[in-house]
Amino acid sequence: MVGIATGDDAGVYRLSDDLALVNTVDFFTPVVDDPYVYGQVAAANALSDVYAMGGVPKTALNIVCWPQSGLPRRYLVEILRGGADKAAEAGVVVVGGHSVADEEVKYGMAVTGVIDPRRIIRNVGARPGDLLLLTKPLGTGVLLTALKRGLLPANEYDVVVRVMSQLNAGASRAMLNYEVHAATDITGFGLAGHAATMARASRASFLIEESDVPVLSGALEWSRQGMLPGGGKRNREFFGPQVEVSEDTVEPMAQLLFDPQTSGGLLIAVAPQDAPALLGALQAAGCADAALIGEVAAEAQFAVQFS
Repeated sequence: MVGIATGDDAGVYRLSDDLALVNTVDFFTPVVDDPYVYGQVAAANALSDVYAMGGVPKTALNIVCWPQSGLPRRYLVEILRGGADKAAEAGVVVVGGHSVADEEVKYGMAVTGVIDPRRIIRNVGARPGDLLLLTKPLGTGVLLTALKRGLLPANEYDVVVRVMSQLNAGASRAMLNYEVHAATDITGFGLAGHAATMARASRASFLIEESDVPVLSGALEWSRQGMLPGGGKRNREFFGPQVEVSEDTVEPMAQLLFDPQTSGGLLIAVAPQDAPALLGALQAAGCADAALIGEVAAEAQFAVQFS
């Protein structure tokens, strides 16, 4: 039912009239030094694709790349424990996995979930007049860059870890109760990239008020200080022609719009009459920073316009 044509978050295969499978895979190199936290974040990130479709993850397979020498085995144990604990929090059973020898550490999961084939939420289908909600703040890329350079203070580290480790389960359950026309999760392409992909797939354009976009504490300052990940620069080069950023937007904020996110939130296009109720439901579900950030308009020259 859903393949690779529109770059959706996961694939969907129908088994019967009322049951379909959702399949996705995601893994990456360590984003923090703590192996347990890394395992939790990687698992939350992999599970997010199923949640973005409106599905419920059920099983997972670990994917591990690990050097044959040079790192204590206890680090691997902690990574897997972190992933297993996050999976258990989601009600997901880790049924196995696969490992290969690699000089660069990588970890993640292949996840299988279930979904009602009549209630799939794709990155296609946003309609003019819909309002846009974002469930998590931006800025993980610049904060993690500051962390890699040994500059991130403990309080900002604690916040970014909490945000990255938070499951999108509550947001997914909440949006199923309202007239949601499209959704996607914000990860490596940043808000601008994922919004542009969703707008183009929907044959629409997104008008986003950048001052309404939630950002992590410290993110603007780190962006101002040049803590910009390489992925953000590549996102801006690739998606720049599809995105118009207002001249009034300060450069540090413009950078954050393209900042690659790790285990980011959901971008949701919802019918305008349901937007206030959904926003309240998202906040009640633990998405404290959820915000209304824009609206959907007819297709235009730019897929996304930040004003």
